[in-house]
Amino acid sequence: MGLDDGQVRLASAAPSELTLLGLVQHLAEVERNWFQSVFAGLDVPTLYEDGAGGYALDPERGLDAALADWRREVECGRELSAGRSLDDTGRIAAGPMAGLEVSLRWILVHLIEEYARHNGHADIVRERIDGATGA
Repeated sequence: MGLDDGQVRLASAAPSELTLLGLVQHLAEVERNWFQSVFAGLDVPTLYEDGAGGYALDPERGLDAALADWRREVECGRELSAGRSLDDTGRIAAGPMAGLEVSLRWILVHLIEEYARHNGHADIVRERIDGATGA
């Protein structure tokens, strides 16, 4: 990535508080929610008890810890979906879609959308930090 801890904590542009570190934490939270909570029906706590979907920064938690969290959640999602049919379903427990049954296929497509959106955000934040652009 080539950025230091201070840079990954820089907000994109006022009034947004979006940071690269917050995006990594949020995507770890997203992985946990969709695979463990929704697909597997597990009652797991959020990773970051910040009430902000992982976006809030903790001075004690840096990029290395966030990337380790994200990698662990991705691996857990892979394990939970391994050998399962794309038509297997889980149920959304909370929020505006509570009770909705969704297939593994739907979850995977949703995650593609989620990652695409946030990778676009990351490109903009990174460019604002040091001028680097995706090539």
